[in-house]
Amino acid sequence: MKRKHKSYSRPKKPYDKKRFEEEAIVTERFGLKNKREIWKAQARVDVMREKAKNLISAPEEEKEAFFKRIRKIGLNVKSIADVLSLTKEDYMQRRLQTIVAEKRLVPTIKAARQFIVHKKVLVNGEVVNSPAYVVPVEFENNISLKQANRKKIEIVEEKANGN
Repeated sequence: MKRKHKSYSRPKKPYDKKRFEEEAIVTERFGLKNKREIWKAQARVDVMREKAKNLISAPEEEKEAFFKRIRKIGLNVKSIADVLSLTKEDYMQRRLQTIVAEKRLVPTIKAARQFIVHKKVLVNGEVVNSPAYVVPVEFENNISLKQANRKKIEIVEEKANGN
C-alpha cells in the first residue's frame, strides 16, 4: 500500500498575527472548519503555479492542455501569467460548500457545510459528502438538494418571513 503524504504544509512562522487575521477572514467568508483547509487550498494553488513555471519553455500544445485542465475546474486562465496570479480565494470559490451557498440552496455557508456532510446535496445526481469537493464547470448547474430537504428549507423560510 502506498503511503499517503500530507497535502499541505504548515506555515513557517507558527505565531504570526497578520496571518492569523487574514486566515480568520477567509475562514469566516468560506465557512471553513479549520485553518488546515486554507493551507490545503494554498498547497493546491502552489502546485498549479509550479507546473506553470515548468511549462514556460514547453510547446504550446502542452500549455494549452494544462490550461484546459485548469479551466475544467472553473478557474479562468488563458496564459501562464493568469496561473501565476491565482490565489487561494480563487480556488476556494470552486468548492462545493461555496457554490451551494452562492446558489442560495441553503440559508448560510455554515448550513451548506452541514447539508453536504450529512449527505443532503446531490452533484449530477450523485451524493457528495465532502465540502472541499472542487466542482467542475460542467456539473455546476446540476447541484441540488435531496427532495425531502427542499420542503424543510421552504418551511423554515416561510416561518422566518412570517415572524
